[in-house]
Amino acid sequence: MRLKDMYEAAFRAGMAADPRGEEGVGRLLAQARKDFVELPEAKRWEFDQERLVNPYADTRILFGEAETEVSSILVGIDLEVGEVLLADRLREKGRPVDLMFAHHPEGRALARLDEVMGVQADVWRKFGVSVAYGDAVMSDRMAEIMRALHPRNNEQTVQAARLLGIPYMCCHTPADNSVNAFLQAQCDELGTDGTVDELLDMLKAIPEYRQAVLEGMGPTIFEGGAKRRTGKIMVDMTGGTSGPVDSLGRLAAAGVGTIVGMHMGEDHRKRAKEEKITVVIAGHVSSDSLGMNLIIDQYERQGVQVTACSGFTRVSRM
Repeated sequence: MRLKDMYEAAFRAGMAADPRGEEGVGRLLAQARKDFVELPEAKRWEFDQERLVNPYADTRILFGEAETEVSSILVGIDLEVGEVLLADRLREKGRPVDLMFAHHPEGRALARLDEVMGVQADVWRKFGVSVAYGDAVMSDRMAEIMRALHPRNNEQTVQAARLLGIPYMCCHTPADNSVNAFLQAQCDELGTDGTVDELLDMLKAIPEYRQAVLEGMGPTIFEGGAKRRTGKIMVDMTGGTSGPVDSLGRLAAAGVGTIVGMHMGEDHRKRAKEEKITVVIAGHVSSDSLGMNLIIDQYERQGVQVTACSGFTRVSRM
């Protein structure tokens, strides 16, 4: 596959699984076009024109020519300078690496992580929380994340890949959208009267989570009891990073009984406890692997060979 075709397949998979639906994604792209057209000519150089076709700022080709032919990829959840050196060493040993394919963003894709967080308001809206509330609180949270990322040395890994001539691409929100949609469909089948134990059994039957169990990081109850009924289950695995703590109160009031997430900090867990929301953490790296696998299947169908590293577990669903 050409690198540009892999890139397009990734963000289109994210669009197909996006909680906002085709209409919502279309509004994002239309707004990007409007923003670009309205810019003075002298300022257009600042505009990332990838926004005109790809609504996910955290998914980009960070180094490499679009026409590069890719037959072998090194895939990891986090591909940092150590993994760049690993890729170079693999090449020296005769194992081809045409592309480094990371889940977590680096470079400008990490610097602009805040831009993808607005989708959380649309996830909450599906569960009965006002979109006006969601937009308002996510605006503050997005600004907080932007300020936190601004001083980071985001280009360190990308520069290492450039120096060694190894193409590098990251795929964050499209993979998160994919795992979110995949698990929400299974949770919906479980219904509202199933127990938390049954929810855990369902998760552990998925190969990525089964492997995580063997590694000591499998699906776990962070809050609640195994024999409780789940009530309405919300899968919370997309939107860049965690939303505000206060959103848990709104979700509880809207009838959410259980949250299935990748991870959850202590402040969020304590608030969930106060709101009597059950929290099941499926696992961070295992959930990221699942989301990436759903996209990588498209590449493997085209003959691309996959080498896993940095926490990634390859499971083919072809």
